[in-house]
Amino acid sequence: MKRILVTGGAGFIGSHLCERLLARGDEVLCVDNFFTSRRQNIKHLHENPSFEFMRHDITWPLYVEVDQIYNLACPASPVHYQFDPVQTTKTNVHGAINMLGLAKRLKCRILQASTSEVYGDPVEHPQKESYWGNVNPIGLRACYDEGKRCAETLFFDYHRQHGLQVRVIRIFNTYGPRMHPNDGRVVSNFIVRALKDEPIPIYGKGDQTRSFCYVDDLVTGMIRMMDQDELAGPVNLGNPGEFTIMELAAMVRELVGSRSEFAFHPLPQDDPVRRKPDISFAKEKLGWEPAILLREGLIRTIAYFRELLEAESAKPGC
Repeated sequence: MKRILVTGGAGFIGSHLCERLLARGDEVLCVDNFFTSRRQNIKHLHENPSFEFMRHDITWPLYVEVDQIYNLACPASPVHYQFDPVQTTKTNVHGAINMLGLAKRLKCRILQASTSEVYGDPVEHPQKESYWGNVNPIGLRACYDEGKRCAETLFFDYHRQHGLQVRVIRIFNTYGPRMHPNDGRVVSNFIVRALKDEPIPIYGKGDQTRSFCYVDDLVTGMIRMMDQDELAGPVNLGNPGEFTIMELAAMVRELVGSRSEFAFHPLPQDDPVRRKPDISFAKEKLGWEPAILLREGLIRTIAYFRELLEAESAKPGC
């Protein structure tokens, strides 16, 4: 049994990670400030005596005793990270410094949840870990893109300078139950709009591509990365299946049985045209690849959002 700190543990991915770690017998200290996360994501975990929650913002130092650290704390959707871009950069940079300092004091292993956004609008396709990226350092997305890039720099400098055991993963588009219904991410946005029979927004012509990884597959990859002793990273974790946004929208509308129409809008600034991970490194070093197909994962995610919207509509005054 290990005592494991998960920052951002009440978030979409973090709550699934906490759940998985508890299921295998670990103690989990979940830290979150509820800026974008939801209490109901971890409500069911409070009954577990091995689960502990602490409300805290990691831009401030944290003094706890743990055996491993998963650093997931940061708003991850454009709607949320652009709301307070200075705070987003602080969470990425100051938060990384504080968590790395804690890991250094405890001499424990620490994993950084980085992102495919470090590749920006890539000119290499698919994206390998060796690709340095094509990022606009002063654009609207830079608080997140450059913040995560700087966090990676800090992790590897602590590794080289202090011998710290770091693990860095780059997460590609991930979806599943417990996504925030108003986070503006493409999967949650399409599903919520379709369930309400509202227009589904398509930016540009909808021919830009993304790769969608179901959250259970991602969490398996995260834990394998943390628990192996050979590799610091970075390692891409994502599903290499590539779909256009229009293909995703059509699939969501079909699975929901929705009457929603498609509403076309201009492309946002610096929105990547193509995004697909090369996961050959993860396959070779971690023996990992996603197992859940997009259609199957969408069915599970739609069921979650359908139940969520029905519960909200049943509340008094709705």
